[in-house]
Amino acid sequence: MKKQKGHMISRVESGSIAEELGLECGDKIVAVNGNEIEDVFDYQFFSQETYIEVLVETKDGEECLLQIEKDLDEDLGIEFENGLMDEYRHCSNHCIFCFIDQMPPGMRETLYFKDDDSRLSFLQGNYVTLTNMSDHDIDRIIRYHLGPINISFQTMNPDLRCKMLNNRFAGEALKKVDRLYAAGIPMNGQIVLCKGINDGEELEYSIKRLTEYLPCLESVSVVPVGISKYREGLYPLEPFSKADAEAVLDRIEGWQKKLYGEHGLHFIHASDEWYILAERELPEEERYDGYLQLENGVGMLRLLLDEFEDAMASTLEKNTAFTEAEDMKKSLTDDGRPKEKPAVTVSLATGRLAYPYIRRMADTMEKKFPGLTILVYEIRNDFFGESITVSGLLTGQDIVAQLAGKELGSRLFLPQNVLRSGEDVFLDDMCLAQIEGALQVKVDIVKSSGYDFVESILRVAREVN
Repeated sequence: MKKQKGHMISRVESGSIAEELGLECGDKIVAVNGNEIEDVFDYQFFSQETYIEVLVETKDGEECLLQIEKDLDEDLGIEFENGLMDEYRHCSNHCIFCFIDQMPPGMRETLYFKDDDSRLSFLQGNYVTLTNMSDHDIDRIIRYHLGPINISFQTMNPDLRCKMLNNRFAGEALKKVDRLYAAGIPMNGQIVLCKGINDGEELEYSIKRLTEYLPCLESVSVVPVGISKYREGLYPLEPFSKADAEAVLDRIEGWQKKLYGEHGLHFIHASDEWYILAERELPEEERYDGYLQLENGVGMLRLLLDEFEDAMASTLEKNTAFTEAEDMKKSLTDDGRPKEKPAVTVSLATGRLAYPYIRRMADTMEKKFPGLTILVYEIRNDFFGESITVSGLLTGQDIVAQLAGKELGSRLFLPQNVLRSGEDVFLDDMCLAQIEGALQVKVDIVKSSGYDFVESILRVAREVN
């Protein structure tokens, strides 16, 4: 099928250059400075100069060339019908660990789409395998000096990578990293660890090879494979044990000490799940090198705890929530007699992974603010299976089923990552209003921040008092 010419404008910002030029929804941007626009990166690159010529096809089918003088990097004020300005690229691999293959039938269509689009790595932080990238794609990344690009390595053994990705070109694709490294493109990496496959000596080999790309390769995370209960007919995978987790951490921490001494950064990082499975304390903030791998669950709990402690210290110092701690218990009536203030009870629900840390934070707040009760509920993932412990994969139906009949107080708090981005819809298409109706409690969404945790709870406490 021949690709349609131009990219349709869906919105023109009020007061923008585009509005001044008379551009409208339905018009198409065809070229900038004589360069045909392939996607959003072409558009952004060629539009950054102080003088540009933009070829437009109006919605009436006429073409006109606009000559524009503007500030360097000043935006034209245009939004397009498709934010990528191109079709999304479907993954060509059949990875043995793919979580999308472990999804039950009957969910919304978008949840089954496997993307492996390098452009989403720069726009949204997605990790890509490089198998879907052409030499032209690499050339453009180098030309525009885009970065960082996030790469799913899994292993540096080419033959094993072909096996794990079920793609005969997966090993050869690793050579593209050499080109990115030679061009100085910033990179981050990821290894999804599968027991008995790419762990042990294979992990040791992969870490050693990946260190050769320092400093362009800024960090690599090691995360355990997610195993849902929907694996019939798929490659047999085993969950990791506590002893396995201890071995993984010992290996990673050994490399961290070596690399920090040589390069001043820890480079290879274990996701939070390993520490919980091994029953070890989380590393201190300094070990995370600025939290480069938060989206992979590396350091999320440490950051949450540190933010919480900072928020508590600031709140108690400013004393903005209550004039005295005991003020949560008592105040005076108009005639000077002491009266009991109403107790404040709220509840939180989270996944098994974060539960011990959320409970610890709640205990601290209860001690500092007498009269405040925080009920914390650990939600078991019956939908995907008990081995899935992150809150981001909780469903509305599991939350409702396990909280029904429980004391929830005046407010139920849920973490932001249980919802679809920008919407109030859960993975199973239940919405917040349904949760509130089923549980008969008002639900507030809390960002994954220790500051928001403290402020959200104290805000409800102030409302009650």
